[in-house]
Amino acid sequence: MYDHGTRVSGPLFAAFCLARDQGSGARLGLTVPRAIGGSVDRNRIKRRLREAFRLHRTELNPQWDIVINPRRTALAAPFTDLERALRKVIEQCNTKF
Repeated sequence: MYDHGTRVSGPLFAAFCLARDQGSGARLGLTVPRAIGGSVDRNRIKRRLREAFRLHRTELNPQWDIVINPRRTALAAPFTDLERALRKVIEQCNTKF
């Protein structure tokens, strides 16, 4: 994923997109390091990003896998900013193929 995927960076997170041959649906992966905060903070970021992905999953072509590496700024970001950043990732992934 990291070697062959497309990197999309922003102030809230870095995302990596990689196309699969057989697309049964878009998939999301999250890697949240301990440097972000304690387990409560890390789990909160994961819940918010999963929900943003769930809301916009239909906009993404089904062959894509996305891995998101959130930054510390995502902790205090409003949900609408997370959605906007994720939509940007989805748009850039969809334009690759």
